[in-house]
Amino acid sequence: MDLADLIAPEAVYPSLKAKSKKQALQEVAQKAAVLTGLAARSIFDTLLQRERLGSTGVGRGIAIPHGRLAALPRIVTVFARLDEPIEFEALDGEPVDLIFLLLAPEHAGADHLKALARISRLLREPSTIERLRASKDRAALYSVLTEPAVHAA
Repeated sequence: MDLADLIAPEAVYPSLKAKSKKQALQEVAQKAAVLTGLAARSIFDTLLQRERLGSTGVGRGIAIPHGRLAALPRIVTVFARLDEPIEFEALDGEPVDLIFLLLAPEHAGADHLKALARISRLLREPSTIERLRASKDRAALYSVLTEPAVHAA
């Protein structure tokens, strides 16, 4: 599964303003609502429910908020780079500046997990994280995000 299958150029936001975790989740929910036609509130509520189970701040300044929505016809992702890092209750205690939102249909099952794994693989590479932070605009960010996965031989 390549990220090009999961994210559209218009779902990449190089400069998102948020002062808190809640505001960041509201902002990405709003962006996802535009892409999906679903209510931003229901997306936000789904993300908040997931955060109550434990923070989706995975470390190194990265958060991968995710959830399932019954009305969603396909997996949708949104990538946002925050103007300023924010407290996100991340596992390593570091503030977050890169948010990768993943929404899946209720019935997505393994595809949801495959998409999460693909995002995690991309973000394990320190050079990729550096390039996401250094990229100046949407096109550059999209290019970094959608580079083909490197498969071990």
